[in-house]
Amino acid sequence: MALNNTYDARLVQQETAVGAGVQILLLALIGTAIGMGPAGWLTGLAFAIATWAVLSRALHRSRLRTFGPANRVTLGRATLVGGVTALVADSFQDSPPVSLFVGLTAVALILDGVDGKVARRTGTATPLGARFDMEVDAFLILVLSVYVSMAMGPWVLLIGGMRYVFVAAARVWPWLTAPLPPSTARKTVAALQGVLLLLAGAAVLPHAVNVAVVALALGLLVWSFGRDVLWLWRTSRTTAVPAVPEVRRELVAS
Repeated sequence: MALNNTYDARLVQQETAVGAGVQILLLALIGTAIGMGPAGWLTGLAFAIATWAVLSRALHRSRLRTFGPANRVTLGRATLVGGVTALVADSFQDSPPVSLFVGLTAVALILDGVDGKVARRTGTATPLGARFDMEVDAFLILVLSVYVSMAMGPWVLLIGGMRYVFVAAARVWPWLTAPLPPSTARKTVAALQGVLLLLAGAAVLPHAVNVAVVALALGLLVWSFGRDVLWLWRTSRTTAVPAVPEVRRELVAS
């Protein structure tokens, strides 16, 4: 992990200010193109301000000089997510152009596979970058689930809300905060959520097929979360038991 230990508050402000400025520019372009209403503008601006505030605080606490190239990619993806969020908020009053919605979302999903590769190749991977990437992913899934739920019903919100329910539950049951082992299946299921929700939101397939697609996404997510929760629960019970050989073997066998 290659980090620059020189911390400069002015550079931190520049990083976050540029992101907020680009976000507002994108909102202006979208608003001009489609005549976006107050709901879309207010939601998009709220997203820009919240992103600026959270990133400024995170950079200050981490004492990193800059995001680095990988996290600039993630920041660009967050800007696209802000545009998608504004479109979804505006859709409660007027349906946004499907091509614009699909285009912004598709680019944001594609870039999700870019920032990690950039971080590894440049040696700039950081805990802050990993957390930033995860939060952008989770929020995009939440926004897409809100959009799709308008056509299919509130059950779709389970997809976007599951991660936030898990975080809330971890405050009650601390054993949920234990680190999980790496899992290709977990990464694959997470990546499929955005793709399947976008496919359903594009409305290019019959309604019944779209419902099946979203149900598949939800089923995969429930399986993935359920598997991880079960692993964390078993691990917490194992570590909580006194180190008596007979007892430990019994737990492992179970």
